[in-house]
Amino acid sequence: MNANLSQPHPAEWEETEHLLPSVERELPAGRHQFHKERLMTRIHEDLRTAVPARPTRTTRPRSPFLRRAVLLPATACVLAATIGTGVHFLGPGDATDHGTGLATGPLLTTRIGAADPKGAPQLLDRISLASTAVPGPSPVRENQFVYIGSKSAGTHVRTDHGKSTLVSDELHQRETWSSPDGTKGWLIERGVTGPEGITLAGPTETGQAPTANLNAPTYDYLATLPTDPDALLRKIYEETRGKGRTPDQEAFTTIGDLLGGSYPPAALTVALYKAAAKIPGVVTVDDAVDAAGRHGVAVARLDDTSGRRTEWIFDSTTLAFLGERTVQVEGESGEHGLIKPGTVVFTQAVMTRAVVDRIKETPTRS
Repeated sequence: MNANLSQPHPAEWEETEHLLPSVERELPAGRHQFHKERLMTRIHEDLRTAVPARPTRTTRPRSPFLRRAVLLPATACVLAATIGTGVHFLGPGDATDHGTGLATGPLLTTRIGAADPKGAPQLLDRISLASTAVPGPSPVRENQFVYIGSKSAGTHVRTDHGKSTLVSDELHQRETWSSPDGTKGWLIERGVTGPEGITLAGPTETGQAPTANLNAPTYDYLATLPTDPDALLRKIYEETRGKGRTPDQEAFTTIGDLLGGSYPPAALTVALYKAAAKIPGVVTVDDAVDAAGRHGVAVARLDDTSGRRTEWIFDSTTLAFLGERTVQVEGESGEHGLIKPGTVVFTQAVMTRAVVDRIKETPTRS
């Protein structure tokens, strides 16, 4: 089944905030590339619980099939956009990343959309109703793969020889394929893999079999989650207890991960939207732009500890999910406060989700 997200299909990471300069070299030489993904998962978990006063950087998050992992290169959080998307140039700055060749984009800001603290329940109710008319993936056979194609961009503070600058990477595509049980997978992403990509199969770097969970779901795991919104939200709070900066922000982030970084069954998608409406602090935003330049309305939540607002973006007419971004809206972050209000810290657009028969098969080519 092909779900082209330029057509009505609702679906959609507290963004990672720290980059260790040596993350690409954390594993011994010769270890499988997939083990890097798993190592970055553990680094991400440690960094996400750090206090806000620490230097703000980005690193590779959790699972390769979730937004926190799907959308960031291992050496930088990306930022780029084209003229006319509602994002504005700050200036060229120092935009060279010697590790990936991606940090070549101009630094950008965006207009901070007005938030309505009362509009979220009504908007999410409309989104959930619209999603009932859009079929999710049919039951995925064990020999098939869930394909997700997305575009992403972001910004981060980089320090070279004691000098900190704000740099951005060019908008780029990321493609993942994952088997229903998660034992097989493939990743193609510029700056992270070569043109042919890397396998995501195999054990963790400790030799253990990966275990599906809310932050590293497989299609089979998603199919087991409760579709009652209250029961689902209880499970999310229980299983994310102690993670993130606040329970409510972590719950919002987890739902966003599931919506944007996986391909949930239709009934679960509806339940996720309804569960999100029950989280305190969720608001609507009048205008937001995804990484592909598509404008829409947004459901959002401000992380008071960082001053960053994560926005899920939906088509204003069809209410189809388009993508997500995180914007600095209050205070400053990063070394020396280089990340100012209006800076787009992360942006992504989910372009296509589909069920395919082979790794490297896409909805547009075989």
